[in-house]
Amino acid sequence: MGTIVECNGVSKSYRQGKLVVPALAEIDLCVEAGGFMALAGPSGSGKTTLLNLIGGLDDADSGTIRVDGREYARQSKAQLADLRLHRIGFVFQAYNLIPVLSALENVEYVMLLQGVAARERRRRAREVLAVVGLEGMAHRRPAELSGGQQQRVAVARAIVSNPSIVLADEPTANLDSKTGEGLLHLMQRMNSDRGVTFIFSTHDEMVMAYARRIVQIRDGRIADDLHKASEHR
Repeated sequence: MGTIVECNGVSKSYRQGKLVVPALAEIDLCVEAGGFMALAGPSGSGKTTLLNLIGGLDDADSGTIRVDGREYARQSKAQLADLRLHRIGFVFQAYNLIPVLSALENVEYVMLLQGVAARERRRRAREVLAVVGLEGMAHRRPAELSGGQQQRVAVARAIVSNPSIVLADEPTANLDSKTGEGLLHLMQRMNSDRGVTFIFSTHDEMVMAYARRIVQIRDGRIADDLHKASEHR
């Protein structure tokens, strides 16, 4: 199916006062289109940093990153913003829903930025809310939804524009096990039915059980790379 993410020699450090703290060191990673992959490791291992670099939310200090055929270093800020808007979906650990908007309006928001006509935005948003099991909650605001329901809205927002890749940072961290498993099953279905590539950062064993590939990161380096057949088909 081809490669959708390619990282070559990617390193990243952060400055804390006068200290320079390394986060990633010489990461080489290729992800095939249609993958369902977990970046696993303990807190502080560098997995979220790598996810943010792949998403173009932060810049690497060195090395090259290519996503969906585009090398980040060769893109202008406007081109990177366009890539994120049209080709990459994000599911943040804190949901990042807009509190004054309804579930439906939150899902519509990305399409509003894309310039999709109002009637088409509404149709697609309702359709994807039904897919995630929230068709009866379209007009509720985030404060009126449970954590699991908010996370489903975030997933709906991430997939409504049919991105090539969805990046999910600790998607089950704030959910009970039953809700988390339901969310993973939903994303697995999006992966198999629509061919969307999913990359998670996680230290949740349940997420790793669903993933078909697990890349273990320790101290900013890839420690292991396991390909497996999913037990949840």
